[in-house]
Amino acid sequence: MTRSSFFRILILVLIIVGLGVLSIYSSTYQKEGTQWQDIYKRQMLWAAIGLACFLFFSNFNYRRLWDANYFIYGAALFFLFLVFALGVIRLGAQRWLKVAWFNFQPSEFAKLAVIIFLARYFSRKSADDTSLLSGKFGIFRGIILPFIFVAVPMFLIIEQPDLGSGLMLMLVFMGLLYLTNVRLKYIIVLFAASILPLPFFWHFLHDYQKQRLLVFLNPNIDPLGAGYTVIQSKIAIGSGGFLGKGWLRGSQSQLYFLPESHTDFIFATFSEQWGFLGSCLLILIYYLIIRQGIIIAQRTQDSFGKLLAYGIALLLSLQVFINIAMNMGLAPVVGLPLPLMSYGGSSMLVTFVSLGILVNIDRTRNVF
Repeated sequence: MTRSSFFRILILVLIIVGLGVLSIYSSTYQKEGTQWQDIYKRQMLWAAIGLACFLFFSNFNYRRLWDANYFIYGAALFFLFLVFALGVIRLGAQRWLKVAWFNFQPSEFAKLAVIIFLARYFSRKSADDTSLLSGKFGIFRGIILPFIFVAVPMFLIIEQPDLGSGLMLMLVFMGLLYLTNVRLKYIIVLFAASILPLPFFWHFLHDYQKQRLLVFLNPNIDPLGAGYTVIQSKIAIGSGGFLGKGWLRGSQSQLYFLPESHTDFIFATFSEQWGFLGSCLLILIYYLIIRQGIIIAQRTQDSFGKLLAYGIALLLSLQVFINIAMNMGLAPVVGLPLPLMSYGGSSMLVTFVSLGILVNIDRTRNVF
């Protein structure tokens, strides 16, 4: 690892976390109740624990994940199954496990576990490194078998229900397929097989999921119901103008017009206060982190590390893109957090761990 990559990622991450804490405080400090007054403090606690995880995994040899791969994947499935038996129900969804004072969301851990599994599956180990194995795969080993391993956690997550996180696994899977040089015709077959049955899946969606898709096409069909949050989010982003209204001066977020202003719609909260210029700077910071991940992947000779780095960068970029598009009404509301900014310990910790692994990949590449 060049020390510059470590400090570059760390500084960029801390800037985003700091902006997130400021946005969470601004959207909750006027709400009544101690649970709202302490929420930004809890986010700072998650950030401190996440930073410790980042430092640990940046010094933890990522190649050990090769041997622990099946245990990590099995643990992810165990926690996902456990949600159905012991999970906490909030807002009509059963996605969390109560661990002392911490609500753990297994779907966040499953995202990283699937990336580690796929990186391991498409690589083979030699004495000093790993190389791609996918060039020798036919359609069964190259597409069908890994899809089964991805489909199991994906459908468990969708049943919680958490459609956004479930579909995220599918998108990461298809992205890594392309990067592993699996034959393009196999990828096209998988893509077609995924797209063609979509109209039939409409009948299996929950009522609120159907409503979200209809609202995405036309938010005004239910402006006081399912379309309310998207409408208020777009108003908040637009009212910020070029320079924003200033910190603690956002009307939509601070006067409670915008629901979930500290979680899924924190980008709208930020944009209202810091405007178009601040939003562009935030997106630029995310871009620099993702670009650093891609650079690390490109200069790593070890294929396991390369796929792992690409997978982490791909997951981060997809979550940022979908969340911001969702806030702007350009994508359906699917409940994905904005990494490092949205309130929530599970997403924060998993993101820090992922970035720590990314940094270690850059460090370890110089050893072999």
